[in-house]
Amino acid sequence: MGFRDFVLHALVAYAVAFVAAGAVLLLLAVLTPGMSADEVVGKLALQAVPGSIGAMLARSQLGARDEEQEEERRRDSYGGELFLAMVGALFLAFNVAPTEEIVLIAQMMTGWHAVALVAVSLLIMHAFVYAVEFRGQSALAPGITPWSEFLRLTVVAYALALLVCLYVLWTFGRADGLAFPELLIETVVLGFPAALGAAAARLIL
Repeated sequence: MGFRDFVLHALVAYAVAFVAAGAVLLLLAVLTPGMSADEVVGKLALQAVPGSIGAMLARSQLGARDEEQEEERRRDSYGGELFLAMVGALFLAFNVAPTEEIVLIAQMMTGWHAVALVAVSLLIMHAFVYAVEFRGQSALAPGITPWSEFLRLTVVAYALALLVCLYVLWTFGRADGLAFPELLIETVVLGFPAALGAAAARLIL
């Protein structure tokens, strides 16, 4: 499967998600006849992001796997695993960021709570991929120590997940008017479900 095929699959998934988002938003009366075209397109575009990831996930799990070995090799590369981690983080962050709970939890937390949450996120993320016996579980590469793997994959993937969270918070306007410490805590809070999504994506996709 070449680059052109990957682009076509991604475009098809986004188109399917765009149509599905339109149908669901119409059903829930989120889209109304009086809305401007910019508002309608904006709502559809935002909903289509997690929807397209879900479509690709469904294809990965339910579709034909004629080139399974080639796909597994790409997935098991360092760049491939980090990319999948970002996809998983984006999927959950886009679904959780618009809720009020992220803001409320961040307001109740102190800096020490944030540090503890970072540590817990990293431990859960690492254990989810390497310690818990799931199908598709990753194994340590020969010659690489658990500590080295933790630093080169888990920590880097978590850092990328936090960058994804920062982007998502900015997209939904959650970063507007916040001082840096407040924004950092809010990012760490959203980073907890995003880290779980990043770890899950490395196993599932």
